[in-house]
Amino acid sequence: MTDTLLDIAEVAEESGLAPSALRFYEKRGLITPAGRNGLRRTFRPEVLGRLALISCARGAGFTIAEIAGFLRATPSDTELRAGMARKATELDEDIARLTRMRDSLRHASTCAHAPLVECPDFKATFEGPAPQSIRA
Repeated sequence: MTDTLLDIAEVAEESGLAPSALRFYEKRGLITPAGRNGLRRTFRPEVLGRLALISCARGAGFTIAEIAGFLRATPSDTELRAGMARKATELDEDIARLTRMRDSLRHASTCAHAPLVECPDFKATFEGPAPQSIRA
């Protein structure tokens, strides 16, 4: 049984990434083409899952170098795994901050207080101890 290969245009369309981004990710070793069909790169369908992971990591603030390291990680990479744990803590702080902002905006969208940002309920969302990353 032969694998169905996707050309670069199909991968770009399905992933929502520009072909230039795919070529960049290939150059950085994040993805590997299966070969070529004429002048066009071809990829196995599994590349779409890898690209979803890369896009998620980019959206979470990972650098290309961090993603490359993550993709090569093995259980014996203790330093890299410690870095992953630190990044997970940073993401927890980001999630908490964004959740506070989301909740405040939802409240403000229905609040009758003038001005909205002076509403005690709105302001209470931002009071309390600052996240560790802000205190440092």
